[in-house]
Amino acid sequence: MSYKNEDEVKKALNIDTWRNLSKEKVFQFAAMMPDIDKDVALKIIDQLPEFGRLITGAIDAMEKEHESTLASNQQSQESAHRAWREIREIYRSELAHEGLSPEYKMFILEKISETGDKESEKDTENKQFLAGLSNSFKVGALAALGTAIVVVGGRVVHQIGKKI
Repeated sequence: MSYKNEDEVKKALNIDTWRNLSKEKVFQFAAMMPDIDKDVALKIIDQLPEFGRLITGAIDAMEKEHESTLASNQQSQESAHRAWREIREIYRSELAHEGLSPEYKMFILEKISETGDKESEKDTENKQFLAGLSNSFKVGALAALGTAIVVVGGRVVHQIGKKI
């Protein structure tokens, strides 16, 4: 869809005035930029003197959410690893009993090995989660930064065009 005037853009963003452009809406607006008529986009941006501050605020909010997710994930991982250690400790204490049959000892050793394998799988899953989270954060931050650069570049190009 191509947006030819400010009202179409406001309607798409579900806002009444540009003062209602929240941090969340900044990213939506940024994603719409390629579909907004260049002159309309510049006119809108001229009405948003704090556009750079909105972009910065949006990136800061993303960063705080990212850090919170990482902290929560770290706590979860520590809890999971602690649980696996406790399970292995229970199996080890079971092995310490005298008079266990060789079959039972083998069974317990297999269980200990299984816990290690399961913990390793969880660790791999977590690393994949963190990689995806990191990539999502980078994409979001780069999109915001790219929008800011496009906007600033658009203003410069627009001003140069006026002078020519």
